[in-house]
Amino acid sequence: MKLRIFTEPQQGASYTQLLAIAQRAEQLGFDAFFRSDHFLKMGDVDGAPGPSDAWTTLAGIARETSTIRLGTLVNSITFRHPAITAISVANVDAMSNGRVELGLGAGWYEAEHKAYGFRFPALGERFDILGEQLHIINGLWNTPLGETFCFEGAHYNLENSPGLPKPVQSRIPVIVGGRGAKKTPMLAAKYATEFNMPFVNSDAFVEQCARVREACTSIGRDPKTLKYTVAQTTVCGANAAEVERRTKKIGRDVGELSANGLCGTPSEILTKIGEWKKAGAETIYMQILDLDDLEHLDLIGKEVLPHI
Repeated sequence: MKLRIFTEPQQGASYTQLLAIAQRAEQLGFDAFFRSDHFLKMGDVDGAPGPSDAWTTLAGIARETSTIRLGTLVNSITFRHPAITAISVANVDAMSNGRVELGLGAGWYEAEHKAYGFRFPALGERFDILGEQLHIINGLWNTPLGETFCFEGAHYNLENSPGLPKPVQSRIPVIVGGRGAKKTPMLAAKYATEFNMPFVNSDAFVEQCARVREACTSIGRDPKTLKYTVAQTTVCGANAAEVERRTKKIGRDVGELSANGLCGTPSEILTKIGEWKKAGAETIYMQILDLDDLEHLDLIGKEVLPHI
């Protein structure tokens, strides 16, 4: 089991705050620092200082860290052309000496598309675009040096692309996730190295992972070559009062979050992690919402992480 730190900068975060979280996570020994890819706040927050671009901030963090892995959970296909994504991620892979991972999804938050003028197609079309983007990005990265990559699809056409730059890693891990019963499992089986389920209970996770394994088998892929991971909102406190304070700070209720996330003292968090391990999760992305509370990260890093 690995533990990763997952942040939501659209709720209000500067680069300085993100860097501090990433560097502290690295010092404590967490496996990775991930961030979302959104351009508009959600809920009752002001969102200041404003949105930040995922790969711009990760590029900066890549140069100011040395061991922690870096990535997105997840980039939206509605925001970027796949060739630009392939180039940007390969650039940051070089800047980090091979530490990046790419999460890619169909997008869902219509309000941010309206706010910033992004086209927001119907769900079926977005999944078609996601499939083409996954094919193109993997194709560009995996085209041998000296050869070219071509693609003709309903949404994108590439002619004789050199597929440069190449990533430092032999294969950048690609994360696909979600709850869709048909298209999502097949896209994960075809293109991903990791399947992720965010903010669900263990029963839903087990059911969806079974669909992904079936999709792998149907195309001749060994299901064991795919990693299966979850994301959970996380609040940890040294005692009940601290758990209550931190949970209230992010606008949640202890009872509700205990049922739907990772919430409690270190021993309680460890019990829940053990349950996720039994359900088949290999990694947990711990969604940390209060980015000013570095002591929160210290507590998890010192009282939970060493026991994993």
